[in-house]
Amino acid sequence: MTPAPPPRLGVGIVTMGNRPEELAALLDSVAKQDVAPAHIVVVGQGTRLPDLGDGIDQLDLEENLGCPGGRNVALARLRELGGVDVVVELDDDGLLIDPDVFGTVRDLFAADPALGIVGFRIADETGETQRRHVPRLRADDPMRRGLVTAFLGGGHAFSMPMLDEIGDWPADFFFTHEETDLAWRALDAGWKVLYEPALLLQHPKTSPARHAVYYRMTARNRVWLTRRRLPWPLVPVHLGVWIVLTLARTRSWAGLRAWAGGFVEGVRQPAGERRPMRWRTVYRMTRLGRPPIV
Repeated sequence: MTPAPPPRLGVGIVTMGNRPEELAALLDSVAKQDVAPAHIVVVGQGTRLPDLGDGIDQLDLEENLGCPGGRNVALARLRELGGVDVVVELDDDGLLIDPDVFGTVRDLFAADPALGIVGFRIADETGETQRRHVPRLRADDPMRRGLVTAFLGGGHAFSMPMLDEIGDWPADFFFTHEETDLAWRALDAGWKVLYEPALLLQHPKTSPARHAVYYRMTARNRVWLTRRRLPWPLVPVHLGVWIVLTLARTRSWAGLRAWAGGFVEGVRQPAGERRPMRWRTVYRMTRLGRPPIV
């Protein structure tokens, strides 16, 4: 029997055009990878990008569609170009330090047809991985590899057949919790989510609260997420746990006010199509160490 050909990679990058040096460095690190991607798509969010050079497919959008919306544009373009089985999505201020990242990604997906998502390890220039960047509850060891229930938006790879089955990013989320929505849909459809710390994306140490809309959209999208994806008995449990954690962790009164406004938005506004996960997915996530109530 003739062995199946290795999966072909595509790359999607979204930028607002305000990090030209970082973007150039990222594209240079992509060019140095051991496996050349079939296509590289860079989407400019509400900006006109300068010429990024040969081999780069550029799309300049008239408005900022948010991170998930911009990534959906990149995915649509990769589908138009064709010849992509796995898409690698990278933050525009990230950097691939090792030249074998794409080769490892290709081999992982070639070895397991049920693999839907591979999450990269995010570390700053000193090699430190922030706790929030480890996709499990016990985050003491960022080098522990394994199946998980979440992934990091800054650096990851998707199976295109998986996306064709479950759908792309939830564009109306705009910012925050879009990764969770996509991961839960993937798990519910039977796909695996793997955290592979050997795949390193260097990224500056940041706080999500640096974005002015962080508190409001975090609250709104969390409510939308539960309304869309959880069985009804788990919705108040999940939101109750999250409210307690938010009150315990948030030190900013302005942040809490914005959070409360976002919570009300999430309750009052339409949440989108409701496709709750099956109870067997809840059990599977619990077995993986993170039931969908935390």
